[in-house]
Amino acid sequence: MLAPMTHPHEHAFGVDVGGSGIKGALVDLMTGEFVGQRYVVDTPQPATPDAVAATVARIVDDAGWDGPVGVALPSVIREQVAVTAANIDPAWIGTNCHDLLTRHLGERPLAILNDADAAGLAEVAHGVDEARRGSVIFLTFGTGIGSAFFAHGALFSNTELGHLLIDGTEAERLASSAAKVRDGLGFAAWASRVDTVLAEFERLFNPSAFIVGGGISTDAGQWLPHLSIRTPVLPARLRNRAGVVGAAMAAAHHVTP
Repeated sequence: MLAPMTHPHEHAFGVDVGGSGIKGALVDLMTGEFVGQRYVVDTPQPATPDAVAATVARIVDDAGWDGPVGVALPSVIREQVAVTAANIDPAWIGTNCHDLLTRHLGERPLAILNDADAAGLAEVAHGVDEARRGSVIFLTFGTGIGSAFFAHGALFSNTELGHLLIDGTEAERLASSAAKVRDGLGFAAWASRVDTVLAEFERLFNPSAFIVGGGISTDAGQWLPHLSIRTPVLPARLRNRAGVVGAAMAAAHHVTP
């Protein structure tokens, strides 16, 4: 269980590794805002550990940053070891991510954590008030569906609701942003699938609210009105930059799930 964190007057660098892109930026931990340039590069294919780590190192070097670095990965991270590999190369499974990134980034403070957990931590610190109250499920819709559970702002790490089976199909296969593109769905048709997924999460976990992030949260006005579940569904305030902010927070505060 990870408790909410206070923010000293400092910066840290966050990197968010996704299935299609890797984003990085220097973050002001007091405000959750980016400082200077945001770096975005394509995720190398295949997304092997060394290829991704080299890309992360290039982003950090291009930024000229030599302080703490946090990296958010689409993987369950247990004691800094990747135990799953969603939307990246299977070679990540069993990789000691701290050792890997130290080889590429040198002996600087590092933190590695799940990407949805990172985004959720950022939303709790800098996002909507509801993220800090009650039992909240934070979801990111992108290449897959990431999840993070919070109880009054404290994180229960490494949940994987995107892989829950719904009528024999993984939730993210049914209702991720990638599924919307893959199946050529408009917002209303896609929202119907999201509704099905959220209804199952609601039945199993009875959260006080869902908070949804990822790039498609920018278009929340086009699909949230089509949902019919009882639980409030709120767009994340930090939107698609939350993973970078949360990774930087983890680096500054030595979060090691």
